[in-house]
Amino acid sequence: MKASLLFLLACTAVLAVGARADAPEEQKALVQKVQELAQKASAMAKDAYSRVRESEAAQQARQWLLDNAELAKQRLVWLKEKLAELWKKTPTA
Repeated sequence: MKASLLFLLACTAVLAVGARADAPEEQKALVQKVQELAQKASAMAKDAYSRVRESEAAQQARQWLLDNAELAKQRLVWLKEKLAELWKKTPTA
């Protein structure tokens, strides 16, 4: 991802240098192309940043689950015992 983003930025720089064209029409076209490429690079950077954040959130969630799995098991065992006690106490009809 970094390589393609850097390549895109390098292309943008090359086009910016070429934007010094003599004809105004050529200059406008090159400026438009540079703007389009800059927008694409910005979108790619935002997408990469979003993926990193999502990945970090997923890692934190997995770690939280790992950290709390034992506690959840203990509470389920406790709940099972309480339900068994209640089941024994209820009169059968």
